[in-house]
Amino acid sequence: MSAMTGTERDRDTAHHDQTGPLTTSLAWATWALFVGLGLMLSGAGLFATIIGVRAEREGFPTLAIGLVTAGYYFGFLVGSRVALRALHRVGHIRVYAALASILAAVILAIGMYVEPWAWVVLRVLSGACLAGQYVVAESWLNQLVTDANRARILSLYSLVTVVAYGVGQLGLTIFDPEQLTAFGIAAIVISLAVAPVALSEEAAPPLADQPSHMSLRELFSIVPTGVVTSTLVGLAHGAFLGLAAVYASRAGLSQREIGVFVAMPTVGSLVLQMPIAAAADDIDRRAVGALAALTAAAGGGALLLVDTSSWMGLAAMGVIGGTTYPLYSIAGAYTNDWVPVEKLTAVASQLVVLFGAGAFIGPFLASVVMSLVGNDGFAWVIVGVHLVISGFLLVRIYQFRAPIRAKPWNEVALAGRVFYLPATAVGMGRRIRANRQARVQLPGQGPLENDDPR
Repeated sequence: MSAMTGTERDRDTAHHDQTGPLTTSLAWATWALFVGLGLMLSGAGLFATIIGVRAEREGFPTLAIGLVTAGYYFGFLVGSRVALRALHRVGHIRVYAALASILAAVILAIGMYVEPWAWVVLRVLSGACLAGQYVVAESWLNQLVTDANRARILSLYSLVTVVAYGVGQLGLTIFDPEQLTAFGIAAIVISLAVAPVALSEEAAPPLADQPSHMSLRELFSIVPTGVVTSTLVGLAHGAFLGLAAVYASRAGLSQREIGVFVAMPTVGSLVLQMPIAAAADDIDRRAVGALAALTAAAGGGALLLVDTSSWMGLAAMGVIGGTTYPLYSIAGAYTNDWVPVEKLTAVASQLVVLFGAGAFIGPFLASVVMSLVGNDGFAWVIVGVHLVISGFLLVRIYQFRAPIRAKPWNEVALAGRVFYLPATAVGMGRRIRANRQARVQLPGQGPLENDDPR
C-alpha cells in the first residue's frame, strides 16, 4: 500500500481545514444541474420500472430479465470511460445534452420493439448514457466541495437523484407499461432535462486544464477501502433496483401496489440520507457505512418475515432504501478524501466504473438465487450483500486505525453522536489490538505498521 507524499498530505490537511460552501449555497449555485438531473432521473425511474414489469408480463425468463438489467450496468462500464474523454474535448454541457438525446431515442426504441436480445443491447446503450451523466455531475461537484462538507454535498446530489428516480417509479401507478405511451412519457421527460442545463449561464462547470488520469490499480493502492466498498455497493444496488419490481410482481401485488412498493426506498432516503451524511462528515466514514449496511441487511431480513403488500413490507423497503442509498455517497466521499485535487475528475469516472462492475453482477446474482430458492431469493441477496459490506468495513476499522471522531464533540451533529456510540465499541476492540502490538514492539522500532486508515 503506497503512502501519500508530503505535498499530498499538506494539501489534504489544508483541504480538511476548509469550511467550504454551505450545502444550500452550493445547491443554489448549481440549481440548473440539480433540476436537469431531477428530470433526467424521473424519466429514468419510470423507464426502469415499466421495463421490469413489462418483461415480467411478456413472460421473459428470470435469467433473461437479469441479463437485461445487467446489460444496463454493463453500459456503465463503457459510458463512464467515453464520457470522461469527451468532457475534456467538448465540455460538460455538450456531453450532457448529447447523452440525453441518445437516451430518449433508446427508450422509444425499447417501447416499440419487445424482444429480449434487442432489449439487452438497448439497455447497454441506456446504461452508457446515464453513466455519462453521472460522470458529468460528479466531476463537476467534486471540483467545488471540500473534505469538510463532501459527504453532505454528495448526499444532497444523491438525494436529488434518488428522490427523482422514486417519483418516476410512481409513474407506474398512472401509465400502463404495455402501452408505448409510458415509454414516450419517459423519453419526453428526459428530453426536457436538457433545457435548464443548456439555458442557464450558471451551468458552466469548471474544466480541468488537462485531462486527468488514474488507473484502478493506482486508485486501489491509495484507498483500497473505497475501491472495494464502491464495488460492493454497486452489487447491492444492482440487485435491489434491478429486481425489486419483478419481486413485487411475483409476490402478487397489483400495478399500483408495485409502483408504491418500488418507490418506498425513496421515502426512506428522504428521511435518512442527510442525517447519515452528516454523521459521515463528523465521525469515521467507515463506521457510519458499516452501521448503515447492517441496518439495510436487517430491512432485507424483515422482507422474509412479513407480508410484502402490508405496511410492514413497505416499511422494510423504506429502511433498506434509507440506509443503502447513502452507502455510495459515503464510499465516494471517503475515496475522494485521499486523492489529489487534480485527480478528482478521473476518480469520479473510476467510481462509476467500480459501481457499474458491481451492479453488473448484482442482477445476475439475484436472478440466479431467485431461480433456485424462489421469490424470497431477492431478500436473501439483500441481506447477504449488505452483511458483506458491513463486515468488510468493520474489519478495515479494526485493522487500520483512525480517530473515530473527526471534530470536537460540541461540533458533532446529532446524527454523528448517534453513530458515535456503536462506532466507539468497534474502536475499543481496535485499541485493544493496538495496545497488544505496542507491548511487543521493540524500542526504537518506529511506528506500527498498518496505521493508515485507507
